[in-house]
Amino acid sequence: MLHNVAKSHFLAALSPVCSAFRLTVSLTNQCAAGEHGGLDAHAQSASREMGALVAWRGVAGRWQLALGARAPPGDAGFGTGAGLRLQPGGGREALLLELRAAVVERRGPLVTLNKPQGLRVTGKPGELTLLSVLPELSQALGLRQQELQIVRAPGKETSGLVLLSSCPQTASRLQKFFIHSRRTHRPTATYWAVTNGIPAASEGQIDTALTLQHIGGVSVVVPVKSPSRRDMLEGVKRTLSHFRVMATGSGCALIQLQPLTAFPSQLQVHMMLQLCPLLGDHTYSACVGTVLGQRFLLSAESTKPQRQALDDALLRCLRLTPAQAAQLPLHLHLHQLLLPGRRPADAPIELQAPLPRYFSRTLQCLGLCQQ
Repeated sequence: MLHNVAKSHFLAALSPVCSAFRLTVSLTNQCAAGEHGGLDAHAQSASREMGALVAWRGVAGRWQLALGARAPPGDAGFGTGAGLRLQPGGGREALLLELRAAVVERRGPLVTLNKPQGLRVTGKPGELTLLSVLPELSQALGLRQQELQIVRAPGKETSGLVLLSSCPQTASRLQKFFIHSRRTHRPTATYWAVTNGIPAASEGQIDTALTLQHIGGVSVVVPVKSPSRRDMLEGVKRTLSHFRVMATGSGCALIQLQPLTAFPSQLQVHMMLQLCPLLGDHTYSACVGTVLGQRFLLSAESTKPQRQALDDALLRCLRLTPAQAAQLPLHLHLHQLLLPGRRPADAPIELQAPLPRYFSRTLQCLGLCQQ
C-alpha cells in the first residue's frame, strides 16, 4: 500500500481531475438495477479450493492453468509442472470458472477482476481472451440486461486489476476520466514490481521518448534520445513514470510504479533504462549487460530479446534452476486503481487486487518486506 504521506499527495493530485468526471448516484442506480451482489457459492468454492491464479499459457495447442496452491514442496510454483492441464475444448469453461472466482469487488455496474499473468485481454478471432469470454461471464454473474465491457485492463504479461462495466454510460465516463488523467499527468494506477537490481535513487521520475520498431520480425519498444519534431510526428512519444523503492534485499527491489503516460511496455523499458530490469522480463532484460560487476546498457536496436539470465546467487535465493528461471512470470502487478468519487467532496474510490502467489513467494524468498 502507499505510505500515508505519499498517499495524501497522491489523492490530492487526483482531486482536480475527479471533479470533472463524477459517477453520479442516479447513473449508478440506473445502470446497476438488479445487477448487484457477490459471487455465487460455486465460484467462491472454486476460489477457496484452487487458490490464487498464477498464469495462463498456450501449451501445444491447449491452455495450461498454473495454480500456486497445489505446488509440492520444493516446486518453483510457476506452473511448469504442478499446474492443472486443460484438455482441448475445456479451456474456455475453465477460464470462465476462474474469472468468476477472480472477482475482487462488485460496485453498482462495475466489476473488478484480478487478472492472471499471461492472459490476453484481446486477440485475433478464435483466440481465448478475456474479451472473448465476456458474454458468458456477464451471464454467469447474473448481468442479463447489459453485457460487460472492458474499461481498464493491464497487458497480457501483467497481472492485476481489470475494471469492467455493465453500463455503457459509466464505462464512457470512466474512459474519459482516465484519458483526462493521462493528459494532465495525474496518476490513477499503481503497479508493484520486483526488479533484478536496485535503482540508484530511492524515488524519482523517468522521462524518456519511446517508439515501437520491428527488429528481426519482433516488435520491440526502443528509447529515442533527443527526438526531433519529425520523430514526434512519426510515432515517437514522450513517456513519464514515477517510481519509489519500497524494499530491497538480495540485490533486488520491490518497486512502486505509477505511469503518467500510456505506451506499450512502458514500465518494463523504463526500469531497464535504470539498469534494473523487471524480474521475469524475457524481452528487455537482455539490454542490460554486466562486466566485472558493473551494469551497462546495450543498444535496444541491436539486442535480440531472449530469456532472462539470473546469476547463481539470485537463483539460490529464489530456489530456482536456470530452466525454471527461464519460465519465470513477469513480476509486474496492477495493484491499485483510483476512481472519481460520486460527489465532488468524496474521496477517490480505491480498488485493489492482491498479489499472485508466485509474486508473494518471490517477496518471501528475497526478504522484500515493505520498509
